[in-house]
Amino acid sequence: MVHISERDLQLPELEFPKIFKRVVNDKSVISLGPGEPDFKTPAPLLAYARKVIGESTHYSEPAGLLELREAIVRDVWRKNKIKTNADNVLVTCGSQEGLFSALLTSIDPSEEVIVPSPGYVGYVPAIELVNGVPKFLQLKPEDNFSINPDLLKKMITKKTEVIILNSPSNPTGNVLSRKILDEIADIAIEKDLWIFSDEAYEDIIYDGVKHVSIGSLNGMHEHAVTFKTFSKSYAMCGFRLGYCIGPQKFISEMTKDHHYVTLAAPHISQLMGVRALSLSNKYINSMVKEYKRRRDFIVSRLNELGLRTQMPAGAFYTFSDISKFGNNSSKFSRMLLERAKVAVIPGSEFGPYGEGYVRCSFATNFEKIGTALDRIEKLLKIKL
Repeated sequence: MVHISERDLQLPELEFPKIFKRVVNDKSVISLGPGEPDFKTPAPLLAYARKVIGESTHYSEPAGLLELREAIVRDVWRKNKIKTNADNVLVTCGSQEGLFSALLTSIDPSEEVIVPSPGYVGYVPAIELVNGVPKFLQLKPEDNFSINPDLLKKMITKKTEVIILNSPSNPTGNVLSRKILDEIADIAIEKDLWIFSDEAYEDIIYDGVKHVSIGSLNGMHEHAVTFKTFSKSYAMCGFRLGYCIGPQKFISEMTKDHHYVTLAAPHISQLMGVRALSLSNKYINSMVKEYKRRRDFIVSRLNELGLRTQMPAGAFYTFSDISKFGNNSSKFSRMLLERAKVAVIPGSEFGPYGEGYVRCSFATNFEKIGTALDRIEKLLKIKL
């Protein structure tokens, strides 16, 4: 029998791949599951990509094209007030690869990483693949799924090395306030910990809410590694382009791991990244305007259906309490898939404190969202 590592065999079994397979193969299913924009990549970027690919592309240096890293330095100062330089930037194959490479750099076996729950599904497998230990920080609905700094501080042990933040959050849509980030920064400095700040959805925020990068706060220059991606803001998911910013020594060491994991981010994607950072905000603003229209509609309808849902301040997900219909999110999601032909993601995918909820994405055509909700309403009336 072919040997498979225990590390691999112990990775969590997720429902999402099964759901995705069903969505791909059954066109009658309406998917409220995708974690990517349903908009096309902006036309100027696609036009530029067609031009560049006709001229051929090559490997870049592992850290990324200097032109792109310099553009990132200017952008994060303008947008986030993070003061840095090109040697503090590493271009990656999306923020997921960046996070994995950062964990390889920072975690030894049995060391602990504090992760939010409900939280993004990719954190725990990445930690376990480097033989680290995930510790789940509960995010409570009564706190609007924000981080409680007092609870966070109590979780820290001698083995804790990293705290992962995600703001705006997948799956809850919470945006961490400046006040809470200041308290988390104080904890990181006091305990000498890394903060890995996943800011993939930083441009997708609503109602005048402000996104703050913890890397911009006093004292965080030597403690924060900030992860960003072109996937959400520029609808470039398939081009696999992200980057991270951190202390020069850490980024230098991380570049070694990145080199052996993936060598370098795609050259054509990096060239598109340079062009993307020069675009006006009209493309992002147009997407966010439509997301807001969908958000307002889907949250209202879900609450009418008895699926209690808080209004997300960012990202493009709703996170709904299913307790009126039971507490097993996998069972509930399978029921919607089989009987209503609507795909949602069970909350159990997002850690132990996600159980009892389901995530819906509104990165889906407005009319399809309406049809999906009509189907759910019909089914739930029968169930009641």
